[in-house]
Amino acid sequence: MYGSTVRVKYASNFTQRRRDRGENTDVAEDVRLCVDSVSMKQRLAIATFLLLRASGFAAEEKTITGWVLDSACAITKGLKKPISSECAVACAKKGSPLAVLLDNGTLYWPIADAMPAEGQNERLLPFAGKRVTVTGKVYKQGGSNSIVIEKIAEAGK
Repeated sequence: MYGSTVRVKYASNFTQRRRDRGENTDVAEDVRLCVDSVSMKQRLAIATFLLLRASGFAAEEKTITGWVLDSACAITKGLKKPISSECAVACAKKGSPLAVLLDNGTLYWPIADAMPAEGQNERLLPFAGKRVTVTGKVYKQGGSNSIVIEKIAEAGK
């Protein structure tokens, strides 16, 4: 296992050296160059790991419609929609993350795709307590649903 870690780290260093020289870099090609000395069993383990890792982070474009509300109320009080817009705004201003709650009870956490990531409350605040339609990239991991907001607009009730 230690040898595999060294080879992957070597591939990363090799890629960085090529970038520093201004060469066109292809990380996949660099990894292939370093994998030549790896056994078939190790290659299978690496391919399986990369496949599982890539599939877990795939995003799909999706449009959802739901209520923007305080995440704590949605979870601890089992709300189906916000108590009021004022309540959602007050909680958000105190730092509680706003979320989008669908009619079927699915809760979506708005996230940023830029690093360092920024909280999304400021963007959602004008819609707090309101029904919205959101379009963006959806990620699912460990039972959580997240969306990178590309478009958001108030929806009908």
